[in-house]
Amino acid sequence: MITEDGIVTTADTSTAWIKTTRSGACESCSSQKSCGTANSKTEMIVSVKNTLNVEQGDHVIIGLQTRPIMFLTFLLYVFPILMLIIGALIGDTISSTLDTNTSLTSMFFGFIFFGLAFYYIRQKNHSLAKKDSYKPFLVRKKSQAVPANCTLS
Repeated sequence: MITEDGIVTTADTSTAWIKTTRSGACESCSSQKSCGTANSKTEMIVSVKNTLNVEQGDHVIIGLQTRPIMFLTFLLYVFPILMLIIGALIGDTISSTLDTNTSLTSMFFGFIFFGLAFYYIRQKNHSLAKKDSYKPFLVRKKSQAVPANCTLS
């Protein structure tokens, strides 16, 4: 599970908006230099279901399951390449039937299948965005230690 620290900026009974900084999960990522967030310490606001009854100002930890992230990584990086290869193989196979240049037919079908892969990803994005397993969630409230010389009023 990927976790991040955050502070509740706004909360109601059903939803909490958490301000967090992109950093924790990015530090150990091997692709951090290429994704555009490596040097970005920008804050972002994430909305989550308020399952812990948090209130404004609470320090919390939000999480995101790893399994859905792995599936999305496969879908975005591996699936299009597989479709490109499948398309090229189909083009190579049917080029003799169509009596066309093998290289051009392979390239044409490869690009068609590559484009279809991205069309499929775009369609799949709409259905996955609605699933709770692909959304961040509240893990727990962080305890806030009060320094010894401070008094609460």
